[in-house]
Amino acid sequence: MRPKPLDGLRVLDLTRLLPGPLATQHLADYGAEVIKIEDTGAGDYARTMGAMHGDTSYFYQIVNRGKKSIRIDLKQAEGRELFLKLVATADVVVEGFRPGVMDKLGLGYDTLAATNPKVVFCSISGYGQSGPYALRAGHDINYIGYAGVLEQIGAAGGAPVIPNLQIGDLLGGTLSALFGLLVAVIDARASGRGRHVDVAMTDAALAHAIFPLAEVLANGGVRPRGEDLLSGGVPCYGVYETADGRHMAVGALEEKFWFLVCDTLGRPDLKAAHLAGGEAGKCARADVAEIFRSRTQQQWIAVFDPVDCCVTPVLRLEESLENPHLTARGMVTEVAGVRQFAPPVRLSDFDPAPFTPAPAAGADSDRVLSELGINISDIESLRAAGVI
Repeated sequence: MRPKPLDGLRVLDLTRLLPGPLATQHLADYGAEVIKIEDTGAGDYARTMGAMHGDTSYFYQIVNRGKKSIRIDLKQAEGRELFLKLVATADVVVEGFRPGVMDKLGLGYDTLAATNPKVVFCSISGYGQSGPYALRAGHDINYIGYAGVLEQIGAAGGAPVIPNLQIGDLLGGTLSALFGLLVAVIDARASGRGRHVDVAMTDAALAHAIFPLAEVLANGGVRPRGEDLLSGGVPCYGVYETADGRHMAVGALEEKFWFLVCDTLGRPDLKAAHLAGGEAGKCARADVAEIFRSRTQQQWIAVFDPVDCCVTPVLRLEESLENPHLTARGMVTEVAGVRQFAPPVRLSDFDPAPFTPAPAAGADSDRVLSELGINISDIESLRAAGVI
């Protein structure tokens, strides 16, 4: 049987909450050995955040599956020694503390690289390891605010709208971290030298604001919120309310699709308003909105499902979990009685299942430390001293 794609990759995960843990869960899903390292106190706060399922929260369980867990007090010298022994065996270390914390512990990149020159050290932070904001606190709303992304989200004439999908945390802290650390791993395997990967969630949000940048380059500034091509400024691309208070998403950017939409709605006269802005666009959008309010969402689904013109329902997540296409794609799985998202990228000759559940704190301490050559009596002494 062909090994999993990341088989043999050992990852030490010091991260908490969402961005880092989800990144390392993705690595575990594709075969990496991920060892979650928590302190001997509260550990990862996600364990008790939100609704609980057994001893830990749903939140913790859906971003930590497939990992091992050990507890180490890195503030103690013996704890740091243990950690460096693990680093000597690892390919990747991921941390999400404020810049400088790992250096203060005596475990910065230079120290880790002296122990293991091939190690890739990935630091995830809001503003990066350098710059005037590096040490500031922040959350997703702050990162996308600085990046010019939040200002663009919302309806014309209204305030910016906070998205429930954390763009900075997930695009930046999760996906950009994966991209950066895997680039560094490939390089380390070729060159024998690792790197410090500096991932700033603000940077990642900024670097993907492509259409707003094009607008700035062309016109010196972005268009007002809700008035550009992709935020409701034209009739062919927008969200329209239905008779039952639900919504349909119309994404008919191409002329051929918009013409099909107009024919399906029985309004061929609206074809000329395809990309209309200004008053003409406003009037056309009002006409389309009135039509969509005449039927329920289910009725419109029945109308548009047979028509290939980019008109689809706006589903609630509980409906997405039952959607026939997404379930056929295997995007919903179950681990220890908890429904979860499956890995989003398909690879040939690879089935990521079965998944193991998120670990209890310290569940694998004895086994992981024994593999380092530490005998059971010494492990018990370390536990008695509060090192593990």
